Amino acid sequence: MFVHSLRQAVQASPRSALPEVSSLLWKAYAAGQIGEEDAQALSNDIEARKTRPASPAPARRHAGSRPRSDASMERRRRWAASGSMPPQLQARFTQAEAAAMAVVAAEVRVKGSCRLHNAHVAALAGVSVSTVKNAVRVARKLGFIRVEERRRSAWRNDSNVITVVDLAWLAWLRLRRAGVGLNPCLPRIQEQKGASERRGAPTPDTGYGGVRATGRWKLCR
Repeated sequence: MFVHSLRQAVQASPRSALPEVSSLLWKAYAAGQIGEEDAQALSNDIEARKTRPASPAPARRHAGSRPRSDASMERRRRWAASGSMPPQLQARFTQAEAAAMAVVAAEVRVKGSCRLHNAHVAALAGVSVSTVKNAVRVARKLGFIRVEERRRSAWRNDSNVITVVDLAWLAWLRLRRAGVGLNPCLPRIQEQKGASERRGAPTPDTGYGGVRATGRWKLCR
């Protein structure tokens, strides 16, 4: 009976626990609980388990909703490079977080506040919803923005109202609204153009409502 239990322990124990099983085996042999033949057979099983190559680790699944397509990565880079934040502020965020905050800034620049849902911001910026939440949390903690939660009932909330309160960021947005110090416009994102114009949502190259900025250069509004 004890030999059967030891044999099950040898087969079921992970490789890291085999030395402990081996120690238990030889203690049982010294105490006369198992015979020499059984002890040798179990010892051979333990050595065979030790030399057996470890099974490969299962493929890691990427959790969450992070977009990984080429189009989403392109949107993310374009928004991050759109110049919607002062460089000293943008340096506090990752590229994905900066892209999300650039979408928020584009809304604030035109409407005075951002009322887009997190999923909408994530789709425009080419990032995940969790990245948008992280970006808003960091910006709120640093005092760059103010977030007003709109609770409709005990089980339902409307989208948050985000406003920029940082003075340097506000001045930056005023200059961009006036067309001062803008970078030459990036090419349109064809995948984004139709849906964004129908929704009236901002894009890195059109600014807002799908209307391309005009002037001395084609500007990123």
